[in-house]
Order: sequence, then structure tokens, then C-alpha cells
Amino acid sequence: MTLRPFLGLAFAGIVLPAARSAEAVLQPKVVVVAMFEPGADTGDVPGEFQFWVEREHLDRVIPLPAAFHDVRTNGDGSVIGIVTGEGNSNAAASIMALGSDPRFDLRRSYWLVAGIAGVDPADASIGSAVWADYVVDGDLAHEIDAREIPSDWSTGYVPLGKSRPYELPRRKAEYATGQFYRLDPGLVHWAYELTKDTPLADNEQMQKRRAAYTGMPNAQRPPFVLIGANLASSTYWHGKLLNQWANDWVAYYTDGQANYVTTAMEDSGTLRSLTNLGRAGTVDARRVLVLRTASNYDMQWPGVTAAQSMSGEQLGIYSAYIPSLEAAYRVGSRVVHALVAGWRDYAEHPPQAPDK
Repeated sequence: MTLRPFLGLAFAGIVLPAARSAEAVLQPKVVVVAMFEPGADTGDVPGEFQFWVEREHLDRVIPLPAAFHDVRTNGDGSVIGIVTGEGNSNAAASIMALGSDPRFDLRRSYWLVAGIAGVDPADASIGSAVWADYVVDGDLAHEIDAREIPSDWSTGYVPLGKSRPYELPRRKAEYATGQFYRLDPGLVHWAYELTKDTPLADNEQMQKRRAAYTGMPNAQRPPFVLIGANLASSTYWHGKLLNQWANDWVAYYTDGQANYVTTAMEDSGTLRSLTNLGRAGTVDARRVLVLRTASNYDMQWPGVTAAQSMSGEQLGIYSAYIPSLEAAYRVGSRVVHALVAGWRDYAEHPPQAPDK
């Protein structure tokens, strides 16, 4: 299924459920979506949400019991934020809870998913920021243990409804519900053009890790901003063989139109809910951006095993954990501020890159 411009519904004639009488309906211009926060929202070791709360002054807390985390909002309600919880199921449930709550009018809101990810060293370096053009689900599949697969198979992971890896013809998108989403190209490229020169954090530890990826020039570059596909899988995977699977899986489901760059957990769940809410007329599905920033490489560097590499890449000790959180805010906030400042132009029509 494709998240695309013509999924958006006209605003005229849509009637929202009645809000609670004691509360004014909030009409945020931007919804910031983070996926995890290991402690408090402020003042301790940060997760994906903390920089947004502290720097955008999301000081007001609005309880949202049906979601994983309460909503926070800034003083004028122009920007709100939520933490979905980790994994596709948590993300889908939290976004649906927010999108269905009558205290919020989200029909013109923009959605910025901003979180960390693993990155393919063939495409980018740790600390880089990647605007997703496609999100592909990595959970919906058949699987045979790798120790039992036929000798001529490259993987034991098989598309739904097929009997061997990457079997053609691929099932039609309307039947492979939620298998992949294409974000609005014009909006994605507008965000990229706006942010492509954003200075990103770098440090000696990152430089040392980059240097180990010999023969991979993009992995050795200082952090930069780019566009690429995100593979959403609730299983944390690692290693060069699964990296090859990720590249092949994304290419298969997008008919070769997308290039796999990042791996994260929640985005197909988030987009599933936003797609459904778009059909219901409570959000505009054209107004979704996904920004993933590279906290670690998704595979080992030459000379070590996948297990050795993964043992040093755990939450909190990722090669670029804090720099990737910083990148998500630095890059993402430029888009948030531009949307809020340009609301007179963007309230009715999403910004578009000139050539898209």
C-alpha cells in the first residue's frame, strides 16, 4: 500500500467527534513522533524525545491513556509531541490513539517521525540523517530457518503468498496491505533541500569507527543528509548477510525504485495508522515525513564477525548514539520551524520541491 498524495481527503465537510466540553480542541501545525525515551522526558540521559521537549518547550502534558505515552505541547499548541513505544505494534496503537482523540484536530497537521536507526555502510556514515522516501515492512513474511533452506536460496525469508525468495510476479500492493509506503516525493525533497547543508555532530569515536569500514567510501564520510528507504522491522538484526537481505527486500517490494539505507522498528506501524486515519478524514496522509538518523552501522566492518560487531552496538553505547539524537533534532527542527513560520502558505497546501 502506498502513502501518496491522493490518499489525502478534502477538509470541507468532515465532521470530527465532539471534543470534551471542558477542553479546547488543539489544532497543531506539526506533530513530532519519537519512539522511545528511556527515563524522564527531561533532565536525564536522553532518548529520542528529550531534546524536542527541552528545546521546543513542550512543557504542557496532556494525558493520553490509550497510548504508550502522554502528549506534550508547546505554549501555543503549534507543536505537539508523542512517544509511541518501541516496535510496530506500539507505534500503530499510539498513533491511532492520538489520531482518534477528539481533543485534537489533526486534519492539517504535518507529522515528523524523528528517530535513530542502523545504517547501511554502502550508503552513509554514522551520525548521518536520512529522509525516507519509502518505508518497507520487514516483518510480514514467511520464514524458514537458515539451517534448513535449499542450497540455491539466498535467504530463508520469503514474501507472503510466495514459495521462494523474491518470487515474481510480486503480489499486487492492494493485497499486500501495509507492506510498503511511498511518502509524498515533493514534500520529502522539499525537506531534503531545506536541510541538506545542516551541520551534523562528529567526534573522535565516530571517526575511529568510520575508519574501520575500509573499501566503503560513504561509510567513511563525515555525517551528511540524504534520502533513502527505511526498512521497518521489530526484530533487531545485524550483519552483512542480513544487510544483503534488506537491500534485496526493499528492491523487491518497490520494483527497484527504492534504495535501502536505514533500518528501524516502528515506521510501517506508524504509517499503517496514519493511512487508516487519512481514509477516515482525521489526518492528511500527504503531510508525513520520516527522518531516521544513523546511530550505528547495520553490519560488521572488515575483519570481525557480525556477533562481535553487534556486541558493541547496544542501546546507550551505539557508536553515534548522542550525535544521532542531536542530528534528528538539528535536521528535523529546521523543517518544524519552517512549517510553523510558513503556515500561511502551508496550511492548505504542503510545500513541494520545485522539480517534484
